[in-house]
Amino acid sequence: MIQFSNVTLMRGPKILFNDANARIYPQHKVGLIGANGAGKSSLFALLQGKLQTDQGDMSYPTDWQLASVAQETPTVNRSAIEYVLDGDTHFRALQNQLQQAEQQADGEKIAVLHGQLQDAGAYDIEARAASILHGLSFAPEQVHQPVSSFSGGWRMRLNLAQALICRSDLLLLDEPTNHLDLDAVIWLEKWLQRYDGTLILISHDKEFLDNCVGQILSIEQNQLIAYTGGYSAYETQRAERLRLQQINYEKQQDKIAHLQSFVDRFGAKASKAKQAQSRVKQIEKMQLLMPAHQDSQFSFEFPPPPKMPNPLVSMEQVQVGYDDKVILQKLQLNLVPGSRIGLLGRNGAGKSTLIKLLAGEKSPMQGTYTTSSGLQIGYFAQHQLEYLQGEQSALDHLVRLDKKATEQSLRNFLGGFGFIGDAALDPVAPMSGGEKARLVLALLVYQKPNLLLLDEPTNHLDLDMRHALNLALQGFEGAMVLVSHDRFLLSSVCDDFYLVSDGQVQPFKGDLDDYRQFLFQQSDKTSAKSDSPVKPALDRKLVKRLEAEFRQATRTLRSDIDKHEKLMSQFQDELNQIETLLADTSLYEPEQKQKLTELLQQQTKAKQGMEQSELHWLDLQETLEQKQQEFEHELASQ
Repeated sequence: MIQFSNVTLMRGPKILFNDANARIYPQHKVGLIGANGAGKSSLFALLQGKLQTDQGDMSYPTDWQLASVAQETPTVNRSAIEYVLDGDTHFRALQNQLQQAEQQADGEKIAVLHGQLQDAGAYDIEARAASILHGLSFAPEQVHQPVSSFSGGWRMRLNLAQALICRSDLLLLDEPTNHLDLDAVIWLEKWLQRYDGTLILISHDKEFLDNCVGQILSIEQNQLIAYTGGYSAYETQRAERLRLQQINYEKQQDKIAHLQSFVDRFGAKASKAKQAQSRVKQIEKMQLLMPAHQDSQFSFEFPPPPKMPNPLVSMEQVQVGYDDKVILQKLQLNLVPGSRIGLLGRNGAGKSTLIKLLAGEKSPMQGTYTTSSGLQIGYFAQHQLEYLQGEQSALDHLVRLDKKATEQSLRNFLGGFGFIGDAALDPVAPMSGGEKARLVLALLVYQKPNLLLLDEPTNHLDLDMRHALNLALQGFEGAMVLVSHDRFLLSSVCDDFYLVSDGQVQPFKGDLDDYRQFLFQQSDKTSAKSDSPVKPALDRKLVKRLEAEFRQATRTLRSDIDKHEKLMSQFQDELNQIETLLADTSLYEPEQKQKLTELLQQQTKAKQGMEQSELHWLDLQETLEQKQQEFEHELASQ
């Protein structure tokens, strides 16, 4: 068990934790959340022994093996898979000892070390490393490329793979999805659900937290506050707690006003939480959860564009790529005001290429590409953070866009993005990635675009800023094309999804749950489908007999797969019903507290049931695929 007992921690004059207490039990999966600068990374440093408490104690079992993601990647010529294997230091140490024993011809020690290597999983470690790299979207040919050939984002994936290959009792992950595409996020999610150690996860991805953790540890007012369930449950519970605090506060203020009425003629006025006004289909749920974000410093909206031509962009049989290499072809897409498109597809499939084409950074190689007069593009991509002028302030950047505006009006605008007071005058260079991303978004919003092109806009943004961006996008009147691994954002603001795959961009019929199932079905294209016909050069009657025997032998397995698919469907129906009930605002009145608690418990139980069924389904599916491969191998050997 991890125990924080009356912990006080300071960084310079700033108090991060003040007499904080918390417990994390073995094999629990915990999401650590809090505003930027609240102390999340410092808490990780405490666990890693890089910091010491100023007062109080932090402890966990001394025999626990801890794993975390390295923040820097050396420029080495080792292959990607060998670099990942280096992450398992115990395995590498045993390898070195075995090499020394072999050089010394120490037969007894060699035998002992072989046994220890077997216990350490040495004989399948390369297969596990290759599987992890594949799950993180590395192509087969990339596995043996040198680390030095990869860009910064891909090197961070290699560091993540190093952490996952380790056999650990405690796994610390700080924003692991920042450099991943949606497909890799979904794979990582399933991997973490199977992880049997204790997990502490820092993430600003609501959906990822919901699917990976069963407890939230929130840093609030220098304290560690525990909430049961995932992030959605945290929002609901915190909203209820804030509502009750507001009620108690109002009662207290009424009493004070009554006692001091002869001195103070004006009683305290109750303040109401700001209610979101937008067009989103999930608005009722978001209104319910607004109190959980009512203390956020971020608040902005997209002003109506001065012009709204229709269509904004049209393309017919367009081909686009790099130099002579074609990435996408036969593109047919019209963007009109109100288009809200989310792009799906594996990393490298061409999503960013399409965004760059629409942004004007790429020119079509063939086809008809037309833009309307009055088109105003708002383009956000991570590389744009590098174009900010380091010596200038946020205010300086905005002045360049509008030299006629008053300084106060510009500072008021920047305040909605968290640049409050002197923060608007600070130079850009020392800013964090999150602050730079907020500034780029502020510049984009100020220019009143009618076409938004957003390529991973939530990277480096905290939960409150993501929430503010979500609300702002719901009220945007123009067209939008979005690439994101944040499924909550995608599902909230997109009306249509397009799949980018095999050089094509086609409408995807379904939602993100359907896409998730689609990925499971496509996870291993080299594995033959269980129901596909076998075409060996054998006698047709023999083949049919063997196939019938195989179906009979795997009948129970297939039946179990069907059973878990039905269970997943039942759990999903139950969760939908519970979420509908939780959207009733009357449920958060004090007299309904017991009913609310019961619903939250039912929700947690249903989510756990869903996760268990999915895990069983995946295990059974993998077993069936393995048996199918063995069967085909047997046929080939006939």
